[in-house]
Amino acid sequence: MNAMHRTRSMRGFTIIELLIVMAILGMLAVMVAPNLFNQADSARRDAALSQISSLGNALDAHRLDVGRYPDSLDGLVENRSNRAAWNGPYLRGNVPRDPWGNAYQYSTDGRSFELYSYGADGQPGGEGSDAEIRL
Repeated sequence: MNAMHRTRSMRGFTIIELLIVMAILGMLAVMVAPNLFNQADSARRDAALSQISSLGNALDAHRLDVGRYPDSLDGLVENRSNRAAWNGPYLRGNVPRDPWGNAYQYSTDGRSFELYSYGADGQPGGEGSDAEIRL
């Protein structure tokens, strides 16, 4: 009798119990996953804003030294203007790409500049995480 009692108690979970646990885990995943993805998009957007701000500060430092903004963002790393007043590099390392791996959009007339990211889709316009990111 003792041997039969041991084998019954050591059999493990029934298929119904396993299905119930899997259903509960599935419901939790459905509720939690969208929040995690939204937080990841928000973190990338915040990182892009931070990088744009840092690049803007570097561009302003370049303008203070040289008297005008560089023609491209690479002018923050290399003296492409060949001006003696260039006191760079104004960035550590190379010009960063946005959190989605795309180049930042930069244009200047020498006196002012525009700097932004196209967002997740890398295309102009869009909504949500695909919207352009500007300061």
